[in-house]
Amino acid sequence: MIPALGWSALAVLLLYLMLFVWGGVMATRACGRSIWLFGRAQGRDRLAAIGFRAAFGLAALGPLVWLGLPELRALDPFWTDQATPIIGFGGHLLAVLGAMIAFAAQMAMGASWRVGVDPSATGRLVSGGLHGISRNPTFMGQLMLLAGVALAVPSVPAVTAVLLFWMCANAQIRSEERILEKMLGAPYLSYKARVPRWIARPGPRILT
Repeated sequence: MIPALGWSALAVLLLYLMLFVWGGVMATRACGRSIWLFGRAQGRDRLAAIGFRAAFGLAALGPLVWLGLPELRALDPFWTDQATPIIGFGGHLLAVLGAMIAFAAQMAMGASWRVGVDPSATGRLVSGGLHGISRNPTFMGQLMLLAGVALAVPSVPAVTAVLLFWMCANAQIRSEERILEKMLGAPYLSYKARVPRWIARPGPRILT
């Protein structure tokens, strides 16, 4: 069975995905052209685009498939029919916080928001708010969201989704950094030197 906190975490994920699409539509209207660039991706970026979709699909649908297939549940080392309220509650809170951070960061990008990588479609540099703490707060929030779902509904699909997302995000971030360095020049290099890729460690050092 999926505990109540697991269902709520899955509901948060579904709500976030709907808001993600809505935010993309708003960004498309703001910039006057499509911000959905995954269709133009090639090579490693294309694999990352497929991986992102697979990660969210695994997190959202994997536990439901497992629910209907007891044979697979029995083979899953993470699945448990005995809910752990503390872990489930922590996962639910992490999912809510991650969804809020990801959506807030997306909306803060405004017309600069892009889904994918394309040198001809870069927007202006956004460096304030959440983007002053992390260069990739949307990815950070999405990772937190998926990790929260994996805690609230522990299963092989949910855990795989977290690992897959992490690998794809790092691949796309590196592609984005190369393009932004080329297209935005010194302002982006200064921003990159000042703000960590993910989030700062305690103390004077930053994670890059």
